[in-house]
Amino acid sequence: MTVVTTLPDRRLLLVHAHPDDESIGTGSTMAHYAATGAHVTLVTCTLGEEGEIHVPELARLAAGEADQLGGYRIAELAQACRALGVTDHRFLGDAGRYRDSGMMGLATNEHPRAFWQADLDEAAGHLVEIMREVRPQVMITYDDNGFYGHPDHIQAHRVAMRAVELARVQGCAPAKVYFTAMPRSVLEAGMSHFTESSDNPFAEIGSVDELPFGTPDEHIAARIDATEQHAAKEAAMRAHATQIPASSWLYSIAGNFGAEFMGVEYFTLAVGEKGPGTGRYGWEDDLFAGLPAGEDPDRSPVGAAGVR
Repeated sequence: MTVVTTLPDRRLLLVHAHPDDESIGTGSTMAHYAATGAHVTLVTCTLGEEGEIHVPELARLAAGEADQLGGYRIAELAQACRALGVTDHRFLGDAGRYRDSGMMGLATNEHPRAFWQADLDEAAGHLVEIMREVRPQVMITYDDNGFYGHPDHIQAHRVAMRAVELARVQGCAPAKVYFTAMPRSVLEAGMSHFTESSDNPFAEIGSVDELPFGTPDEHIAARIDATEQHAAKEAAMRAHATQIPASSWLYSIAGNFGAEFMGVEYFTLAVGEKGPGTGRYGWEDDLFAGLPAGEDPDRSPVGAAGVR
């Protein structure tokens, strides 16, 4: 029996490489839109099997030992999604289809199931199936450098953008595509604040130009102020305990900057028309800015088999 399900008028799709990427990079944005009634769909491309383990008693789950970290991280991701209020989460092509490739240049890049080795059209096809079901108006992923150069982040970008091309032919592509970003002014402020700190994450960095990320402020398209959700983002990050130790500099910055650090996230616009904005650079404060309100007119009903 097929049960027709109506999704909310506003639908947001996020494509991330590993469990924890969603919380660190877009956690407050996800929580904000979930709390305001939008349908938030998170697609994670791998299980994060090659991640470091910061919980000593779980060390033998590592790839070189029992190789069970990926399965453990499924549970961490589920807990993080609960903290963010996100109920629609999927793994690209189902859990375990694509493996964490590890950092660029490592032998793990050559694993036969490594996401870095995935057939682009096949992987994009899995994402198109989700787009066809959910009909998101907005998608978030990484830029062509994967924000900081990790092969799985780069591949997530390639897969997401190829999926947009394929979905456009089928009439189910998102109208707007954003890339995660960090304004240079924010990075410079952070580096300045930590100059005299003993817990300085930028200690080995002489200038912002040496970082593998950082976007000129005039290229930023949107600033999402979700400071009301900063506690949800921190809870989601803490759910990823194997990857983010309690002593992480991320929490140190949060302790100094509080809701501002945890709750404000930035994006560049890669596809679509920029909506109305404010401030010196006209930054949007809503990713749906400029889009027509209401239901997508050519959206098909969603069957029970496709509802997550």
